[in-house]
Amino acid sequence: MNALDVSALARRPQEVPPRRERVNVTRSFLPPQDEYRALLDRIWSGGQLTNGGPLMQDLEARLRDELGVVHLQVVANGTLALQLALRALDVTGGEVITTPFSYVATVSSVLWERCTPVFVDIDPWTFCIDASRVEEAITPDTRAILGVHVFGAPCDTDTLEHIGRQHGVPVIYDAAHAFGVRHQGRSLLDFGDVSTCSFHATKVFHTIEGGCVVARDPEVNRRLDLIKRFGHHFDEHLVPGTNAKASEFQAAMGLVNLPYVEQQRSTRRHLAGTYDALLPEHLQKQQLPAGTEPNYSYYPVVFPTEARLLQALRDLEEENIFPRRYFHPSLNTLPYLPRTRACPVSESIAQRILCLPLYAGLEENVVQQICEVL
Repeated sequence: MNALDVSALARRPQEVPPRRERVNVTRSFLPPQDEYRALLDRIWSGGQLTNGGPLMQDLEARLRDELGVVHLQVVANGTLALQLALRALDVTGGEVITTPFSYVATVSSVLWERCTPVFVDIDPWTFCIDASRVEEAITPDTRAILGVHVFGAPCDTDTLEHIGRQHGVPVIYDAAHAFGVRHQGRSLLDFGDVSTCSFHATKVFHTIEGGCVVARDPEVNRRLDLIKRFGHHFDEHLVPGTNAKASEFQAAMGLVNLPYVEQQRSTRRHLAGTYDALLPEHLQKQQLPAGTEPNYSYYPVVFPTEARLLQALRDLEEENIFPRRYFHPSLNTLPYLPRTRACPVSESIAQRILCLPLYAGLEENVVQQICEVL
C-alpha cells in the first residue's frame, strides 16, 4: 500500500461500538402479557373496575396466605398506607419518633397527619433507627414510634416493641422495601401494631402503584377498611375517611406478578453474590440482623468520602450506568420541618451511600463492569 493509500485509510471514519442501553438503579418487572390480558378479560366481562371487586378480594386473600398474616388491606400506594396506619391508630397531633434515613414519604406522612417528627439517629451498620436511643426521645407528647426497615433490613423489633409497650405507644413499621423478607421465622410485615408496604412498580412485588397495611388488632383492621373507602358503610357514615382504594387493574397486575416473586429473588440473590465477591473492600456494605432472610431489593454501598462517591458516579455514568444516591439527603435536614435535631450518623451515611443497579434482567457482565469501575 503506497503513502497515498495509507493517508486515505486514516481519513476513513472509524466504527464506533454501539452504546449500551442505559442501566438504571432498577427496572420494573413485567409479567407475560397474555397472563395479564386474561385477567383484563375478566374485568371486561364482570364490569367492576374498583371498590373491592373479585380480583382485589382474590389478591388480598393470596397475600394474607403468602405472608402468613391475618389482616391485610391493599391500598392505592405506600404513602397512603402510612397515613392510614397513623389515622387508624388515632395518631393525630403530638410527636412521632422516627428515623431520618428513609424516603421522604415517611416524614411526609407524619406531617400530613399534623404530627411532629422527632428524629432519632441510625445504626451505622443496618441503617435502621438506633433502638438504643429511642427511649430517651419519648416525651408526654409522644404518640407513636415509626421505624423503617431500610432496604428490607429489619429494625431491632424486640427493643422497639418493648419500649412501645412500656410507654403505651403504638409501634408502626414502614416496611416499603420488605415484601418477602422473613425475620425470626416469620414475615417482617407481621411485626408491630401496624406494618405498611409499598407495591410500587420498582419493588420486588408490584401492582404498578399500590401498597398494603397489615394490622394485628381486628378493630384496627376494621378502621383501616372504613377509612380507605370514605369512612362509611352504605348510608351509615362512621368515621372521617379518604379514598385509598386500589383498582381491579392493579389487582390483576399483582395476581400475575405474585408467582414470579421467588424467581426474581433468586436472580437478585445471584447478582448480589457477584457484587459481594467482586466489590473492593473499602466499600462498606449493609449488615443484616441475625435470623433475616432478605429479598435482595437493593444493593447499597457506603464510600469512605463523598468525594469518592461523586467520582464513582461520574465514572459509572460515562459507561451509561446510573446508580442512585438513596437516601439523600438525611431527612432531618429538610428545610420545611417545624423543628429538627442533629443526626450525625444519618447525615454522614446519606452523604456517602449509593445504591447500585440490581433487578431481575440485569446482566451479570454489567455487574462485573460496575465492580471493575469501582
